[in-house]
Amino acid sequence: MEFSQRVKMSDVARTAGVSVATVSKVVNGRYGVSQATVERVQRVIHQLGYEASLGAQSLRSHRTNVLGILVAEFEPFSTELLKGASREVAGTGYQLLAYSGGDGDGSGVGWERRSLARLSGTLIDGAVIVTPTVVETKQGFHVVAVDPHTGPSGLPTVDSDNFAGAVLATTYLLSLGHRRIGHISGRPDLESARLREAGFRKAMADAGVPVDERLVRVGGFRIEGAADTAAELLGLPDRPTAVFAGNDLSAISTLNVAQAMGIAVPDELSVIGFDNVPESALVNPPLTTIMQPLQRMGAEALRLLVDLIGGVERDTHIRLPTELVVRASCRPISAFPVVPAPVSPPPAPQVSPPPAAPVTAAGA
Repeated sequence: MEFSQRVKMSDVARTAGVSVATVSKVVNGRYGVSQATVERVQRVIHQLGYEASLGAQSLRSHRTNVLGILVAEFEPFSTELLKGASREVAGTGYQLLAYSGGDGDGSGVGWERRSLARLSGTLIDGAVIVTPTVVETKQGFHVVAVDPHTGPSGLPTVDSDNFAGAVLATTYLLSLGHRRIGHISGRPDLESARLREAGFRKAMADAGVPVDERLVRVGGFRIEGAADTAAELLGLPDRPTAVFAGNDLSAISTLNVAQAMGIAVPDELSVIGFDNVPESALVNPPLTTIMQPLQRMGAEALRLLVDLIGGVERDTHIRLPTELVVRASCRPISAFPVVPAPVSPPPAPQVSPPPAAPVTAAGA
């Protein structure tokens, strides 16, 4: 596929038979051009596909009518948020620019500052930042944070109820009769990970079930780290009967490790995740999980940003509820198959040999 060079204002002027100044007036909505000429120039603009550059537009009006959604990386969580934001932007008069500014593994600190420095002023009028590591920004425009690492601060924020969701997940496993419950947590520096572990511990305490600290381990919210952690948990002599993973990627990794170790899910191990990304319904068995309304979070963040730019006074912290989504990766502990202990066969009866026949001397 070949793409032509960018259409310039001079191309529009030449095709429409008018001056560049006339085209500029039409593009910027200025007076001094007859209606017939305006309509002719607009027809040529649509015909040629002319678009004013964002940089030039920004220099003229100090606005680009573009909003940025900045992520450390495009993975299932941020992709779902982006879907919601892209739907919400329709009809607002803005366009949406998705930008990945992280270092590829989601762990870099300060990526959002670098990204905002590149995009602000000439490319975007405001930004939604997904899971920022730093929430103090010094940009001259509005910024909304989604699920910031350090939790809500002075920055407008959208998140979900991580604590209540973790309580819900753990309580569900307890209701199935599980008591040896493992937890694969996220990165220690993430507020969402801390809240999910706190919710796990609260539900266990409320049920009067002590937490075995050997069963609580860091997985980092990533496939690779969670796989190593799951292998450690499932390799214990008294392994857990259920695992609450801090996110769906960790839960899916646990399913894969269990399968590789010959542990059947849910027959021998129950697994529950957190997020409800689309992949959670596609694994085998389909994953029971806690649903964050990810697309709604993206939409709420975009709407909050538009309102802030428009001077609308409103609450700047939006916390959305979480819900349990029951699928096929958990089952009651009472339904786990009981393998009978091997029974030693009874000892064979001891048979005494028959008495030896009397021996007579030869010739007797």
